Amino acid sequence: MKRNKNKKSLHSICAKCDNKVCNSESVNYPEWCLQNKVDWLPQLLEEYNKKENKVLYKTAAHIETTGYKEWPRLKEIAEYALSAGFKNIGIAFCIGLSNEAKIATRYFEKKGLKVNSAVCCCGSIDKAKLDIPPEDRFSFKGFEAGCNPIGQAKLLAECGTEFNVVLGLCVGHDSLFFKYSKAPTTVLAVKDRVLGHNPLAAVYNSESYYSHLYEE
Repeated sequence: MKRNKNKKSLHSICAKCDNKVCNSESVNYPEWCLQNKVDWLPQLLEEYNKKENKVLYKTAAHIETTGYKEWPRLKEIAEYALSAGFKNIGIAFCIGLSNEAKIATRYFEKKGLKVNSAVCCCGSIDKAKLDIPPEDRFSFKGFEAGCNPIGQAKLLAECGTEFNVVLGLCVGHDSLFFKYSKAPTTVLAVKDRVLGHNPLAAVYNSESYYSHLYEE
C-alpha cells in the first residue's frame, strides 16, 4: 500500500467490491482499489503493537473465537471486559431504555464488574439553552430536557470507568459520546424507534417491506 502523500481526495468503495481479495493472502487488488494508492499498513502495525491497543485487539480475537455463535452480545461485552482486565465499566443509556439498562447493569454486576451508568438527560439541560429551535422540539413551550452525551461521557470519566457501553443513544448523540469518552467504548444496542432497535431489519427487507426507502 502506498501512502497518500499528495493528500488527494480519495474514494474507498469496499462495500461495492465483489472480490474481497483482502480476506486472503493475495495482494492482487483490483486496479481501482484504493489499497493500491495508499501506504499506511506499516504505520497501522505500529499502532496495533502499542500496549493499550494490543490488549484491546487480542482480547477481541479471544472473545470472537471463544464465544463464536454461542454468546449473545451482552455476554460478549462482559467477557471482553473481564478478559481485558477492566473492573469498572460505564453504561451510557437512553432514558427510553431505562429498564434495559437496569437489566444489563444487574447482569454485569453479577459477572463481578463495577458498573457506573449515565442517563441521556443527565444535567437537565433545557433544549432552548442548546439552541434547539421550537420546530425541533416535541414541546413548543416550556422546559424540555435535551440529551447530554458530552455530559454522559464526562460523568463516566469522573467515575473512572475503564470501558464504556452505549445503550440506545440517538443517532448523532452517540457520535458525541464516542468523541468525548475517555475510555474505549462499545455498543450493546443502537436506537431504532420504528424497528424495535433492530435497524438491520430495514436492510434485510430492502426488497420487500422497506423497498420504499430505496426508491426515494
